[in-house]
Amino acid sequence: MDRVDFRSDTVTWPTEAMRQAMASAKVGDDVYGEDPTVNALEERAAAMLGMEAGLFVASGSMGNLAAILAHAGRGEEAIAGYRSHAVTNEAGALAALGGVVPRLVPTDEFGRMRMDDLVAAINDDDPHRARTRLILLENTFGDRNGFPLPESYFAGVAQVAGENGLAVHLDGARFFNATVALDVEPSVIAQHVDSVSFCLSKGLCAPVGSVLCGSREFIYRARRARKVLGGGMRQAGILAAAGLVALDEMIPRLRDDHANARRLAEGLSRLPGISIVGPEVKTNIVFFRLSDDLPFTMQYVAGRLREEANVWIDAYGTNEFRAVTHYWVGPEDVDLLIDVLHRILAEENVALRAT
Repeated sequence: MDRVDFRSDTVTWPTEAMRQAMASAKVGDDVYGEDPTVNALEERAAAMLGMEAGLFVASGSMGNLAAILAHAGRGEEAIAGYRSHAVTNEAGALAALGGVVPRLVPTDEFGRMRMDDLVAAINDDDPHRARTRLILLENTFGDRNGFPLPESYFAGVAQVAGENGLAVHLDGARFFNATVALDVEPSVIAQHVDSVSFCLSKGLCAPVGSVLCGSREFIYRARRARKVLGGGMRQAGILAAAGLVALDEMIPRLRDDHANARRLAEGLSRLPGISIVGPEVKTNIVFFRLSDDLPFTMQYVAGRLREEANVWIDAYGTNEFRAVTHYWVGPEDVDLLIDVLHRILAEENVALRAT
């Protein structure tokens, strides 16, 4: 990597083992269902989650939208937690392309909806109101410090969904970060939902793609939705080969990313003028903010980090930074960010006192 990049785990590139697998992948026409490497990836992913079938898609956003289109129709409603990615960070696709009405419910500091609020958001069978069809969940919850939500939460949502005839889709962009942090098998969480999408190209380092899993009937509908979205790929085994390596080799090492994120949070918390946002860091995402009395902007700090140490980090929202650890960020990179940021803050404080 030509920089130390904390902007996201989407900046990862494939490992050497992935490149070799891609170069030698057996391929066929996946729209015909004839690509053996894609088929193997879909089968492996479904088996890991304890589900019947899988579908390789180009991105996490495509996986979420294909799931929404397979679960709900135009004019029907999907309930989601406030700041959930499928509603707030996917260009309004569920409404723009699916005609599905989003219903946002407040979440706590971990990204959980209260069960009473969830029940209250379900519409009665009233011709004046959109028919509620779907509940959208996340794990980890990206905008809440990447917190891994426990099995008990999903069991509670599943009970509400079952009592009201609703489907449940889980946006698991960083699903394996959650299961590793919780120390549970993927099927423990997946058993409580109707569908799960997980990303191969974030912490798992594959170059492209996500996998959507569910029942065979659901995947049949989702495959049609993928076609509508322009996601029918041909010799996609070249990409799926990297995904197989990701599932075989990259999941256990996510613990290293989590340890590096905790190292970062602990180091930042010792710096004057820096505060960690949210609950304890459990996975690979750290939110932090500058004190309001500091005489410079987040954009200034981000610019100094790039200029002086080639450390890349983005301002997040109006007053926060988000730092994400991944395969290409080691402990030495974490320490570099902390040290350079400390120096910048110290220099600015000296300058401020001099005036």
